[in-house]
Amino acid sequence: MGWAVVVGVFKFLPLLIAIIGHEIMHGRVAYYYGDTTAKDAGRLSINPLVHIDWVGSIILPAFLFFVNAPFLFGWAKPVPVRMDIVIRNGGYFGALGVSLAGILYNLALVLIGAVLLYLLNGVGFSSEIVAKSIWVFIYGLILYNLVLAFFNLLPIPPLDGSQALSYLGLMFKNDFFARIFSKIHPAYGMIILIIFLSTPLSNYFFMLVSLPLDWILRGLE
Repeated sequence: MGWAVVVGVFKFLPLLIAIIGHEIMHGRVAYYYGDTTAKDAGRLSINPLVHIDWVGSIILPAFLFFVNAPFLFGWAKPVPVRMDIVIRNGGYFGALGVSLAGILYNLALVLIGAVLLYLLNGVGFSSEIVAKSIWVFIYGLILYNLVLAFFNLLPIPPLDGSQALSYLGLMFKNDFFARIFSKIHPAYGMIILIIFLSTPLSNYFFMLVSLPLDWILRGLE
């Protein structure tokens, strides 16, 4: 029972670090370009309580944990951003930076997790429960951030990939993607996303996640 509790804590912790930090980074980069909306709302704080979405941060991950899902998934409350202010101060390049900030944060944590795995490989620990706790945490740090990064790269509103593609096009004076994505309501985008994840096409998505994960783990052999 005690080990189950420890596993639960060390599975949830890297997920919260991944999803909360992802949102904070959107606000941090927007603040760099003069948008104080997230800061004024207290959303640049590392206090997890101001970012937790009860469904995405607690209920869904807990459900996935208790049904022994292969990995946990979730989201934090979106950080408010005024893209008009960002564009006024940083142009479409600034808007692209805000859109990609969370994804780049997640990929940075993947790299940090991989380095920790290599550094701790073969290190002896005082007890088996300490060793397993550290392994569960680092593995979760890599897996959840990989999933979150690749998931948000999907060009489906309201995911970051659709915004990044829109602003990238606008940087080169092409509004094709901006016009297309602006016509898709976020609710419809979520329906499209659910349909995508329910079809064999999702296998390609999980393959993209598994390839770098396998490469990282093979490096320990």
